[in-house]
Amino acid sequence: MNVRLSSTQKIAVLNSADIFTIMRDILLRENKIRRNQEHFWVIGLNSASKILFIELVSLGATNRVEVKPAEVFRIAIYKSAIRMILVHNHPSGSIKISEADRDFTDRMIKSGNMLAVEVLDHLVITEDTYTSFVDKGIMDELRQSGRYELIDKEKGWLQEMKIEAEVAKKMNKVAANFKKLGVDIETIRKATGLTKTEIKKLNVD
Repeated sequence: MNVRLSSTQKIAVLNSADIFTIMRDILLRENKIRRNQEHFWVIGLNSASKILFIELVSLGATNRVEVKPAEVFRIAIYKSAIRMILVHNHPSGSIKISEADRDFTDRMIKSGNMLAVEVLDHLVITEDTYTSFVDKGIMDELRQSGRYELIDKEKGWLQEMKIEAEVAKKMNKVAANFKKLGVDIETIRKATGLTKTEIKKLNVD
């Protein structure tokens, strides 16, 4: 689910404090019940480190959230992000980085390397504070560790996902061009395979 950003939030990211300021505001938009669940967001950045999007990828239980790398990177590729930052909250109030957090981040770094999408940081946040893998030196440690390597099966589905996302981008571009030329939605749907809802949402400016 795409998170709507204000103009003041579409900034060039300078450090983890910038990210926490934005993500705390987003977390606090939620009602009390949903804030007691773990959220996992991905922040997509361009080459100038300006925020392109913030996407809520998964909503979990009070102490865990399930995220598949393919879900994260499909969004990044589809929306032309070349860098990204991972963020999840701990409803318990603890900002301790778990082994599961480290392992998942390691996996994401290796997947990103393969797809030319750099994983810059991973923040664990609460309503009051945060911790950053970069600030703790963990990102450099994971990049150099060699602890986690992708197996052939994972490499295969990451490549398939990349091709799928790139084809979807092309179909969206074709559909947007057709729409701009005044082609009717039903014809566009048949030509591209997109749904009518997807076509109606396309920006043709």
